Amino acid sequence: MPPDILTDAFFEGLESSLGGLDVAETLPPACYTDATFYEFEKEALFNHEWLCVGREDWVKEPGDYFTTRIIGEPIVVARARDGAVRAMSSVCQHRAMLVAEGKGNTRGFVCPYHHWVYGLDGRLVNAPAMERTCGFDKKSVRLPEFRLETWLGFLFINFDPHAKQLAPRLARVAEAIGGYDLASAESATTMTGQFAWNWKVMFENNNDGYHASKLHQGPLHDFVPSELATFPEADPADAGFLRFNGTLHPDASFNPTQRAVLPVFPKLTAEDRGRMTFANVPPTLSLVLTSDLVIYLILRATGPETMEQDTGVLVAPGASEDPAFPHRLEMIMTSAGKIIAQDMHVDSLVQVGLRSRFAVRGRYSWQEGAQGQFNHWLVPRYRAAWAAMKSATARSASSVREPT
Repeated sequence: MPPDILTDAFFEGLESSLGGLDVAETLPPACYTDATFYEFEKEALFNHEWLCVGREDWVKEPGDYFTTRIIGEPIVVARARDGAVRAMSSVCQHRAMLVAEGKGNTRGFVCPYHHWVYGLDGRLVNAPAMERTCGFDKKSVRLPEFRLETWLGFLFINFDPHAKQLAPRLARVAEAIGGYDLASAESATTMTGQFAWNWKVMFENNNDGYHASKLHQGPLHDFVPSELATFPEADPADAGFLRFNGTLHPDASFNPTQRAVLPVFPKLTAEDRGRMTFANVPPTLSLVLTSDLVIYLILRATGPETMEQDTGVLVAPGASEDPAFPHRLEMIMTSAGKIIAQDMHVDSLVQVGLRSRFAVRGRYSWQEGAQGQFNHWLVPRYRAAWAAMKSATARSASSVREPT
């Protein structure tokens, strides 16, 4: 695409991705490949939306911390001695060295470069050999802190201090998956990977009910047929949306038996147990909920055609106490791994196709209802950001023209 992709015509053209699935078309391929658009998307989405960074049980005890990155920003999340969890920049306020890497338990964060020391609350508590620096007051220095909100045990940050609260805008999603009691669920395993495709390619794949009976055809997935997909109505102002997919029998699970092999989440209703649920909180969290296992995906954009992802598993409280738990979990993860491998192969090739001169704006099947919901979430945010950028540019140009 030419460098002037960001034009009124481009954003007006996004209107055709709205409306019903019978008339809507997919987003322009440039939304998945263009570096200029990715830079725009940082402001349109990532600088103002709530971004999932992990689970609260990753920092159970005082001193526990973990690090992560989103759109290039290094982040450290820590539980202080008073029990409060904070999310902060991990960039030292001296010479920009990172003060934390990986995860662990610590009394504070020591910059390895010059040994500036920060408390678990981000305050600078020691700065060696700074006594000759005029006007330096360590009490005025701290790691920048982000807004933090916990939703169903997931930790979300927001770079925008004025953003609306997250939980009220996820009320419908929370109600739909309330039987899983995710805040009390037990973390079983977590892994991180890097991928060579746009974050929306991954997000859309997980939303997509259309491909399930085609790509995943076989005994590991046939009990979740695409024709049983339904898409609850969602308000674009909401922070998330859902897909339900009926199953051919209750307590279906991704393993060779096709049935739950781990304890079923105890608060699920019969309706919950007769379907799989897919919950999405763009741009960073996607959940796959079955009767005995929840898989969560935390997506982190790293570039126009690259991303990282934390993939985790939640089980019912106490499930891991069964001596057979690791073997039963392995049954599920081996089967799920085969399905995920099919998805990732497709994601990689979709990204290749999106770069092609022959990539077009396609049409939707009724089984792609969640794609339509995703577009209704994305497009208003894109257009609002473009209008704000144009307004800011006009104000700047006007101030330059004014006589001094």
